[in-house]
Amino acid sequence: MKGIGRYAGYRIADFRKDLISGLIVGIIAIPLGMAFAIASGVKPEYGLYTTIIAGILISLLGGSKFQIGGPTGAFIPILFAIVMQYGYENLLIAGMMAGLMLIVMGVFKLGALIKFIPRPVTIGFTAGIAVLIFSGQIVNVLGLTGVTKHEDFYSNMKEIGMHISTINIYSLLTAGVCLAVLLLVPKFAPKVPASLLGLICSTVVAAVFFKDQVATIGSSFGTIPGTLPGFHLPEITWERIVNLLQPAFVIAMLGGIESLLSAVVADGMTGSRHNSNRELIGQGVANLVTPLFGGIPATGAIARTATNIKSGAVSPLSGVIHGVVVLLVLILFAPYASHIPLASMAPVLMLVAWNMSERKSFVYVLRTRTGDSLVLLLTFLLTVFTSLTTAVEVGLILAVILFVKRMSEMLKVAKVLPDPDHKHEKVMAHMVREGHDCPQISLYTIEGPLFFGAADMFEKSVVDSLPERPGMLLLRMGKVPFIDTTGEANLASLIKHFERSGGVVLLSGLQEQPLEMLKRTGLLERINPAHRFEHTGEAIHYALKHLNVEKCRGCKHFAFRECSALSDDSLAADCKRKFESSNLLHVQTKRFM
Repeated sequence: MKGIGRYAGYRIADFRKDLISGLIVGIIAIPLGMAFAIASGVKPEYGLYTTIIAGILISLLGGSKFQIGGPTGAFIPILFAIVMQYGYENLLIAGMMAGLMLIVMGVFKLGALIKFIPRPVTIGFTAGIAVLIFSGQIVNVLGLTGVTKHEDFYSNMKEIGMHISTINIYSLLTAGVCLAVLLLVPKFAPKVPASLLGLICSTVVAAVFFKDQVATIGSSFGTIPGTLPGFHLPEITWERIVNLLQPAFVIAMLGGIESLLSAVVADGMTGSRHNSNRELIGQGVANLVTPLFGGIPATGAIARTATNIKSGAVSPLSGVIHGVVVLLVLILFAPYASHIPLASMAPVLMLVAWNMSERKSFVYVLRTRTGDSLVLLLTFLLTVFTSLTTAVEVGLILAVILFVKRMSEMLKVAKVLPDPDHKHEKVMAHMVREGHDCPQISLYTIEGPLFFGAADMFEKSVVDSLPERPGMLLLRMGKVPFIDTTGEANLASLIKHFERSGGVVLLSGLQEQPLEMLKRTGLLERINPAHRFEHTGEAIHYALKHLNVEKCRGCKHFAFRECSALSDDSLAADCKRKFESSNLLHVQTKRFM
């Protein structure tokens, strides 16, 4: 049984592997789907609908062979805030809008751009989300009553403090049983789905020993219907679209980031390569369709994708099977899920938060005590105490500012002269000092990118150190890899200023990108071709031939070897003789390269 494309060479033996991995991941996804939905402020069945529909569509249409899609912990704070502020109906519309955005991003091949988000930003908001998920389950673990849920972290913590006296010891015991199973099963039976077994064991304990003493899914949300989700088109108005643009964009960006991170993890585990743009399109279609059946936004789930691969998955069919497994469980066993205590769900989410917190990476970046540490810490704190939108915006802006600062510091402008003690008499900055400089030729080595963050410093550094009556200015550009329009404008301003004062500007060693930029802006055409050189030695050769010899009389600086060790009386004649001897001049100036 052979196929084409992602199913090329597919055989019956491969189907067996996909069947097993799909079954395992499907069982794991059931409690997580319900838990993520409840934590997001919606009914548990909506998490199952998302797992089924989005899971199947992402596997069929995505760009990774092994991606498992569905509701994830990363979305919890965002979705909960949207539900609190806009309501469940508007959450569905925001999810559909996010789906359209992801499709557009994929069509216009913007998948690679998401990868440019700085790692300190992603670590910061991921750790912040983990804190919000973990802290959000404290109420269910303790079984507190009368607690009002809020969007912000501080208000929720304040509510817990105000109602701590309502702690329910039975909820605490139920959560303890589930947590014990979650921690012990992976050590002694790693192939057994710990989250599902934890829910079953803690539910049985609660039902047998303290029945009706803890809140359950049924008592809080009603019975989970054991039927297929019904089609429902939300009422979409222009006003709703405008109001939901920002939350939809946040959903799209986070969904894109999470799905591509998950795909990269899958590539690392399997040696395969995903198609980032196709992945975004697949994620977009899934998020566009899923809300029509009541589902919440979905993305690639890193932990479930990794489990899928470890379980032996061969093709996207394992993801389809995982969705079918959840559908069958929904139809056959939905009524039993209503008896699961909320205290049993809490440790599952807390463990998810702990695993996604990136605590090791967080500490590692923090210990570097660099600008990245500041970006990380600020993004983390803003995620916890304000919103993910604010955190990512501020984190990105700060990261860009710090990057520009670092890049601007890389630009070095140094006035140089040939060093006669060096084997090849290379130009060196230490040769320029008081009493040892050339009043007619000014040499500068420019090193680093000449862009908007450093262009002004470049122009100011050169202008401030020029003599009152400039003769020739030689800019050594061989170590300038990049020039933007701002850098070009400052270079043009410098040339204009110098030439207006009666001087001549020479350029040497222009690299490919700077040369192309000067061509596009027209600056290259305004520079005399005779003043552009490939090597510094050729430029010095030209400069020495065009010196005003009379100005050399009485010069006590003796910067160049051509001028050194000459008496004042014979200086002009000797210089003239040397300038007329082109062969000798070529030998001398070749050393200055």
